[in-house]
Amino acid sequence: MADTAPVIDYENLRKANEPFFDEYRRSFDALLESGWFILGGAVKRFEEEFARFNGSRHCIGVANGLDALILCLRALKFERGSEVIVPSNTYIATILSILQNDLVPVLVEPDIRTYNIDPAKVADAVTPRTRAVMVVHLYGKSCDMDPIMAAARTHGLAVIEDCAQSHGAMYKGKMTGTFGYGAFSFYPTKNLGCLGDGGAVTTDDDGFARSVRMLRNYGSEKKYYNEVVGYNSRLDEAQAGFLSVKLRHLDAITAHKRRLAQLYHDGLKDDFVKPAVHPDFFDVYHIYNVRHPKRDELKEHLLKNGIKTDIHYPVPPHRQKAMEGVLDGREFPISAEIHATTLSLPISYCHTEADVRRVIEVMNRF
Repeated sequence: MADTAPVIDYENLRKANEPFFDEYRRSFDALLESGWFILGGAVKRFEEEFARFNGSRHCIGVANGLDALILCLRALKFERGSEVIVPSNTYIATILSILQNDLVPVLVEPDIRTYNIDPAKVADAVTPRTRAVMVVHLYGKSCDMDPIMAAARTHGLAVIEDCAQSHGAMYKGKMTGTFGYGAFSFYPTKNLGCLGDGGAVTTDDDGFARSVRMLRNYGSEKKYYNEVVGYNSRLDEAQAGFLSVKLRHLDAITAHKRRLAQLYHDGLKDDFVKPAVHPDFFDVYHIYNVRHPKRDELKEHLLKNGIKTDIHYPVPPHRQKAMEGVLDGREFPISAEIHATTLSLPISYCHTEADVRRVIEVMNRF
């Protein structure tokens, strides 16, 4: 018999943001009074705050996470047709950023224990046309960066980090987004999410930062003077203000999600494949996923008991219709296995420990 308790949403953005409503309103009122709505004080302030939080010299606010990746690649000025190594199980935006730059994505399988790109396979994918490796810190766990950076140095590759899900995640005490060129998304569901679209690029490279700043603003550093062919991809002043509010609470958000993750770790029976934990990795659990061979039946079981879940992601990139004729037609069995068995459980800032204990109890009856 199904539970009669209230429904547990997978995510409820109103409830997750409600603790910050008063601060949001003050931020928006200040914006209205300022009369400056594009590339003003709020963007500059957030860029400085996030750079300091992330341990980077520069943060450049852009319109969204995809643009952050696109502009990173554009600023690196790779010749058309160059190859970029990328994990085969990432969200498709990572691959789209490569294609939008007329570059060639070379898909590499992940480590099934961590869901991140397998460092042992990176070197094997390098060819004379390889110019970069684009790592993805999936679900809020850093990639295994030491061997990746060693391979990049050996082969002279740039490293771009897709940090869309890893705000505050660390590898051996070092923040994601500080190993190579960092690309962040502030989509509303992220641990550091705004109230619309937003993104940023992080770097310690002064020249690279200058290039990205120009590219996001029509290729211009001085108004009406355009040095390069650019884009219109600027972080909105209102969103920057909201992000400054949220950033002040990000450590508390992370701590809350880590507490909920620990409950899942400890409480779920071993029938479920739980996220790997290792002292070298500080995980921020943007997503808490489990794997199970009867994933779809498990999802239905939870829904019947008032618990909503999600799947990140149901279709691997190489099987997306948009990739027909674009990728080389190879199969990626590890990626396919992950996509067929993974299930994301409720772990938002709005969820309580009681919510998670109920999820655990229902799951353990499956």
